[in-house]
Amino acid sequence: MYIDLPEKMYYKIGEVAKAFGVKTSLIRYWEKEFKALKPKKNKNGSRLFTKKDIDVIHQIYQLIKEKGYTHEGAKQKMKENNLESTPKQAINTELIARLEKIKHELQQIKSHL
Repeated sequence: MYIDLPEKMYYKIGEVAKAFGVKTSLIRYWEKEFKALKPKKNKNGSRLFTKKDIDVIHQIYQLIKEKGYTHEGAKQKMKENNLESTPKQAINTELIARLEKIKHELQQIKSHL
């Protein structure tokens, strides 16, 4: 899945939900369920997601929406990934994101031809 978000330090929950094509309530639910997802909150209580949070959401999205894991299965897989080589997982996620971006750009070029 290609995520179309501008480069900035913090993202609001609405921006994140729109980028993933899900409702904001699902993002809030994932925040409660997955300990790796910890967005910052401003003085008004609004959630502010960093690039790291976006990467965690992308991993959760891939496990649940694309690979068909249950929430409990996704939690277990996330725990396993954190116990194993986390840098390797981060590199894989980064590589997948880059490839998805290239695929998206190529599809746009193809549609213009």
